[in-house]
Amino acid sequence: MTSIHYTGEERSKRIFAIVGASSGNLVEWFDFYVYAFCAIYFAPAFFPSDDPTVQLLNTAGVFAAGFLMRPIGGWIFGRLADRRGRKNSLMISVLMMCFGSLIIACLPTYASIGAWAPALLLLARLIQGLSVGGEYGTTATYMSEVALRGQRGFFASFQYVTLIGGQLLAVLVVVILQQILTEEELRAWGWRIPFVVGAVAALISLMLRRSLEETSSAETRQDKEAGTIRGLFRHHTAAFITVLGYTAGGSLIFYTFTTYMQKYLVNTAGMHAKNASYVMTGALFVFMCLQPLFGMLSDRIGRRTSMLLFGALGTLFTVPLLMALKTVESPFMAFVLITLALCIVSLYTSISGLVKAEMFPPQVRALGVGLAYAVANAMFGGSAEYVALGLKTLGMENTFYWYVTVMMAVAFLFSLRLPKQAAYLHHDH
Repeated sequence: MTSIHYTGEERSKRIFAIVGASSGNLVEWFDFYVYAFCAIYFAPAFFPSDDPTVQLLNTAGVFAAGFLMRPIGGWIFGRLADRRGRKNSLMISVLMMCFGSLIIACLPTYASIGAWAPALLLLARLIQGLSVGGEYGTTATYMSEVALRGQRGFFASFQYVTLIGGQLLAVLVVVILQQILTEEELRAWGWRIPFVVGAVAALISLMLRRSLEETSSAETRQDKEAGTIRGLFRHHTAAFITVLGYTAGGSLIFYTFTTYMQKYLVNTAGMHAKNASYVMTGALFVFMCLQPLFGMLSDRIGRRTSMLLFGALGTLFTVPLLMALKTVESPFMAFVLITLALCIVSLYTSISGLVKAEMFPPQVRALGVGLAYAVANAMFGGSAEYVALGLKTLGMENTFYWYVTVMMAVAFLFSLRLPKQAAYLHHDH
């Protein structure tokens, strides 16, 4: 299944387009996660309180607000991409992220401007949430449209390579700063540095994106239903519900074994926080490297088979893996178990944007992908940690494992509805 009829120039053009589109994705996620990793340093500056838990809860609330903006971002940018072109949407979303990061980097503290400080922090975070909400659908759409036929799974997998890469870089920058600066310096001004880095990186990505070629045609952009909710639901309600169904399980298991896992290792398995950080950094790095391999696998066995395997294995192994991690003592063993879990997750993440893009025609593609992803992700992905910790405080931690398992079974059932052949992005099998 080689890619057909591409000249050398055409191939390199398309590969550059993939790099340009995914560079912004890396920056977007870097900026989004830097907030989470730096919160312990800047929380006191914006939420003065004697209780550090209250400060962290406030910053977590602002983090959650970013998630709630995603469906709105998915709708606005999806509409923009379908009506005004993918390229415009990609440029505006990365520019907004740059703006959000710059605001946070330059924000006066509570001591200087009182209640305006947390209010402006929230505003910056809402701008970032809108931006990330718009980024996913447009990047997934653009990358699926520009990818070389017959190798779509491989090329589209770079969306998650850069998404995980953004998380890893955020961790790395924070770790480097922890080596160079003292705790006092980090709390005083050091936490601002990653946000400056993010804003500068966003500008570089903007330059790359300016040179991208548009993948949507003038004809589809001028369609009167292009990018409209009516156009999406009049003909594609079934596709939208299918995407919601497997994205709910996909987002939930992704956040369970990535962002929540670090806290789980510390709170539940009783691992030292530093060891948990090492384990997760290693596991995320392996996870990132796995994406192209699983993307290539999907080019061989088909998207539907990949998705069915994901649903089935996730249903069978979630409870045993989480139970084993509950009592794990060796960091190496924890790393092995988490990596196994992430292999199952990779069956989905490597092709997640592509599977969604293949379900919608070009005039509502970015909207369909972006909105379905953002809604499922805000409801099931963004809430994973809250649900897990909430059930743990009630002494019902195991219930969470079964909740993830049920959602994986749901993902399996919805994957059965996937067409044998992509309905819209035609393949050359």
